[in-house]
Amino acid sequence: MINKSIKRGVKFSLNVLSRETSVDVKDHFWSFLGAFIGISLISLAQIQLLTRVENIFLIASFGASSVLIYGAVESPLAQPRNFIFGPLISAIIGVTVYKMLPNTIWLSAPLAVSLSLVAMQITKTLHPPGGATALITVIGTEKVKALGYFFVLTPVLTGTLILFVVALIFNNLTTHRRYPKSGSLADPIRRLFVRDKIKDKD
Repeated sequence: MINKSIKRGVKFSLNVLSRETSVDVKDHFWSFLGAFIGISLISLAQIQLLTRVENIFLIASFGASSVLIYGAVESPLAQPRNFIFGPLISAIIGVTVYKMLPNTIWLSAPLAVSLSLVAMQITKTLHPPGGATALITVIGTEKVKALGYFFVLTPVLTGTLILFVVALIFNNLTTHRRYPKSGSLADPIRRLFVRDKIKDKD
């Protein structure tokens, strides 16, 4: 009885290990391509619209968001509701906290992150990079802080929408990916690009 339990446990562990460490070249290719193009578009927009010194349009939290929406497309944290509204809510809270407590970073930084976390939990829009977005509003450069609530619109909303459109396209160009995980938002793109492949697979 004990031997059977041990064998089952070992078998389960090996299956999990195999699944987690397996190399899926196709999946890695699409993850790379989506992240590369998404961040490239935001970088190009910054170069064209802003000086390189400002570094406002390209914020660090976009890198973390890219890992989720291009590398973990089925994760609940990467779905459109979370991906779009989590950072927006966090940015609004972060800017508000900074305006109320501009010279007390020891209080404003943790308050911005923790309030954003709870707000995302309450609204069911949990997206981990949202915490980074809130923190940027408090510890960012003077130019970032000077944007005030405009920071919510650009770079946060604008950059998020760029990454989202790229995710919609590149995560649906292949039969083994679907983004969003549920709903019909992905269907038009999939009908355009992978219709024949899906038929052949069926």
